[in-house]
Amino acid sequence: MNKEKSIAVLNTLIEINNDRIEGYTSASKETKETELKSVFSKFANTSEKCREELVSEVKKLGGTPAKGTTTTGKFFRIWMDVKAALTLKDRESILNSCEYGEDNAVDTYKKELKDNVADISPAQLSMLKAQLELIEADHDEVKQMRDVVEHK
Repeated sequence: MNKEKSIAVLNTLIEINNDRIEGYTSASKETKETELKSVFSKFANTSEKCREELVSEVKKLGGTPAKGTTTTGKFFRIWMDVKAALTLKDRESILNSCEYGEDNAVDTYKKELKDNVADISPAQLSMLKAQLELIEADHDEVKQMRDVVEHK
């Protein structure tokens, strides 16, 4: 296990969770729909829990936890799309934007796990797999909600 690479992996995932927290907090403020507010709050809480675990692990390794969002800016643009969709009050557009953001979060977790498995400990691997399951569940919930809207 390479400690520096492990910290880099964990910090990448901290940034993804920061993106989700920022995005869903913003989306929750923008919508008037009680159901969406509740779902967005739940998703932000998922990422707050994940972030806390990741930050703790980075600190255990002697690293400095990431504070910001992703440097690529992908998620910022995604969440701006969500905000625009919320302004238009188009539930399907909102959920499409959220699903796109969730796809990116899931893909990032999967990529980090696949590409860096040799650089993380068995305990970290277990933690990241559990977090991936939580984020996949959020993704599936958004997709299901979007599919219901599409079929109306």
